[in-house]
Amino acid sequence: MEKKLEKATFAGGCFWCMVKPFDQWDGVESVISGYTGGHVDNPSYEEVKTGTSGHYEAVQITYEPEKISYQQILDLYWPQIDPTDDGGQFHDRGPQYRTAIFYHNNEQKVLAVHSLKELENSNRFQKEIVTKILPASTFYPAEEYHQDFYKKNEEEYLEDREKSGRDEFIENHWE
Repeated sequence: MEKKLEKATFAGGCFWCMVKPFDQWDGVESVISGYTGGHVDNPSYEEVKTGTSGHYEAVQITYEPEKISYQQILDLYWPQIDPTDDGGQFHDRGPQYRTAIFYHNNEQKVLAVHSLKELENSNRFQKEIVTKILPASTFYPAEEYHQDFYKKNEEEYLEDREKSGRDEFIENHWE
């Protein structure tokens, strides 16, 4: 019997830091770093990092819903980000580093909206939640050297992650 696979797409700042949190779960087939939401076809990293392509740095997760649900993936997403920062994430600044949930079907949209409302109602943050919920559009995989960066360039990944302030924020606001 063939596995049923679905996709989930999230922007959470630098895509290097968004792969590992999803990559290690049973039922997650792949996590691809890439670009989505913009107006430039087949953008390069150089184009996206200018902040003028309209694209977000994002990850696209291919998963087996029989093993891990979209709700579980949403629950993994929120604690990776600062959902109140509309200028980027941590030390990565610019529109390409904003946060967003890109839904692939109506069920994902309903779950994403509900999870956002729950977060707003939790009063975990004093500032407004600015993470957008948007329809998925064409996802362009990033260049090969960006894929699985945390595995292939562990030292650089850990150094960048430490400098970013992401882990400190997660510890102070989510754990």
